[in-house]
Parts: sequence; structure tokens; C-alpha cells
Amino acid sequence: MPKIYLCFLWHMHQPFYKDLVSGEYRLPWTRMHALKDYYGMARILEDFPGIRQTFNLVPSMIVQVDEYARGVAQDPFLACALKPAESLTPYEQTFILHNFFMAYPPRMIYRYPRYGELFSAYEAQKHVPAPGGVFGSRDFRDLQVLSQLAWFDEDFQEHDPAVRELIAKGRDFTLEDQALMGRKQQEICASVIPQYRKLADAGRIEISTTPFYHPILPLLCDSDVASVSHPHVPLPPRFSYPQDARLQLDMARDYIRETFGAGPVGLWPSEGSVSDHVLEIAASAGFEWSATDNGVLDRTLRRAATPEVTYRPYRWSQRDRSIHMVFRDHLLSDLIGFVYSGMGAAEAAHDFLHRIRENSRGLPASGRDALVPVILDGENAWEYYDHNGRPFLRELYSRIQDDPGMEAVTISEAFRRIPPEPLTHIFPGSWINANFDVWIGAEEDNKSWQLLLDAREALEAACDVAPERRRRALEEILIAEGSDWNWWYGPEHETANAIEFDQIYREHLTNVYRALGLPPPPELSHPILKTHRRETLVPPTGIISPEINGMVDSYFEWLGAGIYRVDARSGAMHGKRTIVKEVRYGGNETEVFLRIDFAEDLSAIGRIEILIEMTDGAGLREDAMTVTLTRENILTDGAGRAALRDVMEIGLPAPAGDARVRLSVRQEGLPVQAIPPQDYLYIPAPSVWNA
Repeated sequence: MPKIYLCFLWHMHQPFYKDLVSGEYRLPWTRMHALKDYYGMARILEDFPGIRQTFNLVPSMIVQVDEYARGVAQDPFLACALKPAESLTPYEQTFILHNFFMAYPPRMIYRYPRYGELFSAYEAQKHVPAPGGVFGSRDFRDLQVLSQLAWFDEDFQEHDPAVRELIAKGRDFTLEDQALMGRKQQEICASVIPQYRKLADAGRIEISTTPFYHPILPLLCDSDVASVSHPHVPLPPRFSYPQDARLQLDMARDYIRETFGAGPVGLWPSEGSVSDHVLEIAASAGFEWSATDNGVLDRTLRRAATPEVTYRPYRWSQRDRSIHMVFRDHLLSDLIGFVYSGMGAAEAAHDFLHRIRENSRGLPASGRDALVPVILDGENAWEYYDHNGRPFLRELYSRIQDDPGMEAVTISEAFRRIPPEPLTHIFPGSWINANFDVWIGAEEDNKSWQLLLDAREALEAACDVAPERRRRALEEILIAEGSDWNWWYGPEHETANAIEFDQIYREHLTNVYRALGLPPPPELSHPILKTHRRETLVPPTGIISPEINGMVDSYFEWLGAGIYRVDARSGAMHGKRTIVKEVRYGGNETEVFLRIDFAEDLSAIGRIEILIEMTDGAGLREDAMTVTLTRENILTDGAGRAALRDVMEIGLPAPAGDARVRLSVRQEGLPVQAIPPQDYLYIPAPSVWNA
């Protein structure tokens, strides 16, 4: 009987944060995700023997995990977490306060009462500064420990007695607790590589890979290819080093073979970026299959990539080279990445599998198996889920395993089950809009490519350089070719670490010249980052009492309100939806007020719901109010009142003391936007302004 074959590919990747000259790790995110995601995403499969999957491991990420596992990584963030709180310098205290709350508050901070207490105190101090600050040594030590425990994998939190004891203790940690937390971090990191090798040896998973430092291969081969997918895009001088693309692929295959005992046959090219030239190189390097997005398939076939078209394998061939291809279901993959975190585990798993069955309905009926490729980031989405996404994954895997008409297989298995369709060419593009606009074309992007080209040409021209120095210079080039630096340049994405990413990129290029014994160009001393990062949050400055009628009656009506402007740019994951563009907020002695300005014409949106949550000092007041909008009317459920004309205005009964408000927007039953995404809108008690 025809079946539905589900192919999950979890892409595990972080940029290369290590400075090869100083040996220091400039950002901590490889370690943090090793604690929270890399081990646990593989470990959970041991509970579901009927589920087989593909894990795409980027070598430059695994290199870093290995150094943390061996205890040789020099990480100033970890050093600050382990230093006795009484010995922290003022600089280190500021560093901790700036960096140790970088987690999603609703799921990762407020899950731990003391961590939430410290975060609330820190936020209150930012809005209404207290002389001398509010943190003492006891507070700093609790923050040092909890900011790390919050990233620990669910398996360790639930089953490791020492970790469970730390979490149960909750506060008033000791130096011994700090040391234990550090030892457990190394233990988790040391579990990552053996866990993947164990499952791969047992045939439970397939390990695929990406070029070593995660470059956009088509742009390495010829940066002018960007104009094919986006005609007339402004481009920098041509960068064309296909030999670097081949080297990055060969290095990746060799590293995975040495680390896991078998060479990978599968390739997820960085960001799903493909071209005919890239597929030819990949096939010649020994890869048997590759993957990209069905948006690329759409432009390749010049017709809509419907499920009928997407849910089948292909075989690309040109001249004497060929390679199998699968094309990810963009919508399904993004639902896991961006939407299901706002739903219950059972509800989300049901919706996901229902969509697959509906999409595949016509294929089994015609005697054909369906191959459903679900490919997405395997780490960044989970912090937005309840308990790091484990309830959702358990619910999903259990339902798949129990369904006789569905089977989760590796991508290589799928090619053995279903004969491929022929492809004679591939449209050059990535998984994002089937083009390369995220990485080239904007002013900052093009400047970074120019500086990379200058350094690459300097390496080519260098004579009488010792082989070891030339090798070091080439490695710095390969690192700088990684896609992550340009991810943060240009207008598309935003991160609190944008300045650090800019610095790291320029340092890698500077190290090229140092290795060659050449003076670095003066331009490398100046930031590439020029895009204005506008302030998105302005706190309230006084009491407000607007009339709730859906109209802005005067300029003064909302004067004194806080302003939150939604940044339409994505973060580490690309693809979030923006319906609301701005929220104004404030209050008086009796009410909290919100004004919502929409980014889209509501008549074209359909049914949307806005759930308003409010913290009143004693805990979260769930469902303080729900506002439902349709093309015809506005409905409210809760104690507040609302009106919609030019804008939406809402009034809610004020809590005792300060208020922290958060909005969740749903469209047609699916969550699409959280405001703010990482925090709450803080409204001081009226006594602050009356003092």
C-alpha cells in the first residue's frame, strides 16, 4: 500500500566564534545550544524506536562543541558564570547583567521563580533606576547559576540527580553549586558527539553535513549569480573562487568521517543555497543527495511547487554528474519553526499531521508514495516552546509511530523507497525567497564582500610566505566566507549581538593580513555595520487617560505613553510574520491602556485574535482579555473594553502595583506574532509619577 514517508532534517549550526589568534570564544551560543539542544534532540529518539531522522551537523559547530567537551575552550561568558560573586569587578557585574538575561522570558526565565524575580528587578531598575543598583553578591550568584541552568537539556533537568537538586534548591546558591554547574556543563557537552555516533552506528539516524564554515556556495563560485534570481540587484566586484567551495566541501566530508566513523552522503548546502555549478561540485566531491526549498523547485519548474510536485524525490543530472534532490515543504517547516510554539503540544501535533494527510491525499490514491521533506533549524525554535519543545516532539513522534500509513525515515532511505524524477537544471537560489538577497546586494553586504575579496586576493598575491602562515591565512578566509556574518548585515535581521558579529568578521579578515605579514587595510578598523538600528522601545513617561473610541482624538491623548515599535526584521531564524506594527501603552490609577496600530489592512487579513496577558505582581493573569477581529466586527472576552476604527484602543482594569503586559496575535487559529517577542511591556504604578 502507498505510504507517506516523512523526512525530518534537523540542521544544527552555529557560527565559528573562536578567535584563532587569542583562542577566545567571542560569543557563547555554541555552548548554550550544546547544553539545550544538540544532545537532547538526538537523545529523545531513543524513546521512539520507530522514528528515523536525518541530522545535519555543520563541522565548524562540532569543532567548537568538542573543545567545550574537552574543557579547552576559552569562554569569557563561562568564566563570568563561574567566578565567585564577591570577586566580580564592576565591569564583570555590568557584563553579567547585559548578557545573562539573553533568554526568552516567558519560557526560559519565568520558568524559574528566582530567575524571573531577578529579571523583573533588572527590568524595573532599567525603567526607574535605583541609586547604586539593586543587585548584591547573593543576587549575582543566583543569576550566575540560574542563567546557565535555564539552558540545560530537559533530559538532564529531569533525570540527573545533581541537576535536579540544583533546580529544586532554586536560590541562595553557593560556590560549590557554581562549581557543580560548571562540571555539569562540560558533561553535557561531552555527551553530544557520542550520542550522535551511537544513533548513527545503530542506523537510527543519518548524519549529513554542510560545507565546513557554512558559506553560501553559489556566491563563492560566482557572486554574480545573484543577479539571476534578482535582476539588477546592486552587486560588489565579482568574487569567484570555486576552489574554495570544493575545499569547504572536502573538509566537511573528511571531518564528519573522522569524527563519526563514516563519510556523509547527504548535503544540506548552507541556507539551502544551490546552483548548477554547486551541484556539479558536490556530486564530484562524493555527495549522493542534496536538498533545498520548494521555492527553488517552483522557479526551476516554472510552475507552482504544490504537494503533488514537492512530495517526490528528484535526480539532477548534467553532463557526467548527477545527484539526488529533495525539496523542503516550506510551510510545514516554518509552522514548526515559528507557529506551533504558541499552541498546545497535542493541538500542534494534530494540526501538523492533519495538514500532511490533506496535502498527500491525492498521491496514495493514485498509487504513489508521498515523500514529505521537513527541513529546519534544529536549535533556535525550541526556546519559544514549553519545556524546550519536548512535549511537542513527544506528541508528534508518538502519533507518527502509531500511524500505519506514515513512516519517518532518513533521506537516504527515502531515495531507496521511491524512484526519482529527472531534473536537468536547478534555479540558483536559497531557501529564503529563492534568491540570495539576505547575503548580498545591500550596502553592508557588498562592503563585506569587497573586504573579503581584497583579503582573498592578498592571499593569492603573497609570495615567500611560510606554508604554516599561508595555511593560517587561508583558514581565516574560509571562516570569513561563512554565511553568518552577512546574515546580520543589511536590513533583514536584527540581534543584540550585531556589533559583536561585525567585530568578529573584521577580526578574521585582519588575521589574514597578520598571518601574511602584511598591514591590515584601515577599513578593517571601522565598522561595516551602518544600518540604523532604531530604538524599538520607549518606556512610559507619565499617566495617560485616553478615550477608548478607536480614534486618535488629539496628539496629547497618548502623550506620556510608552511606545513599542515592532521590528519587522527577523533574528536567527528567518520568516516571522508582522501584523501589528506599533503598540502604545500606559495607565492611570484604575486602568491600563493599549493602542494598537496595524501593519496590514485588516480587511485582507481575515479573522485574528489578540490575547492580552498581564502580570500583576503575584503571577501571570492569563487571558486578561481576548479581542477577536473579523471583517465585520470586534468581539471582546474579558474584563476590558476595546474599540477599533483608525486604530485599536483597549482599556483593562489596572493591577495592584506595576503592570507587565504581553500580546499574542493569532490568525485563523494559528499564533503568528508576540509583542514584545522577548519580554513584557512594563507600566510603572501611578505612584511612580505622583512621587
